[in-house]
Amino acid sequence: MDALYPRLLVTGFAEMFDFYQAVLPELLGAKLMKGDPQGPYANWDVEDQAVLVLFDRGTMAAVAGTAQLPATAAPAAPASASASAQDRTMFVCRVGDVDAGAELCVRHGATLVVAPTDRPEWGPTLRTAHLRDPEGNLIELQSYEG
Repeated sequence: MDALYPRLLVTGFAEMFDFYQAVLPELLGAKLMKGDPQGPYANWDVEDQAVLVLFDRGTMAAVAGTAQLPATAAPAAPASASASAQDRTMFVCRVGDVDAGAELCVRHGATLVVAPTDRPEWGPTLRTAHLRDPEGNLIELQSYEG
């Protein structure tokens, strides 16, 4: 089980896919486990552990409610619990109970962006919640139930 892994939210999915497919096998011995240049998702593993996931930024912006924001923030934009631009990264945590995890995060200062939701279109039995930490970084809690 992958406890956590980096997920890059990218606009040029095909170009980014080609780049990481070209360098990750040699750099880290990573193998492409899922995805292709058409996107919107791809992941590479080393010894059955995820090391990198690419996800289409527009797809995630629609889920996180930031599609109307610019792709990049203004240089002087302050950090806050709400986004000033579309996200570029997301901290993904595999947890046992998405609902309890979201409640814990909110209790300690996170802002709920998307309540716990079943996402069968992303993966069988997948449940996610999306939050922002106190500085506005996007977090995904996920579990595969069943």
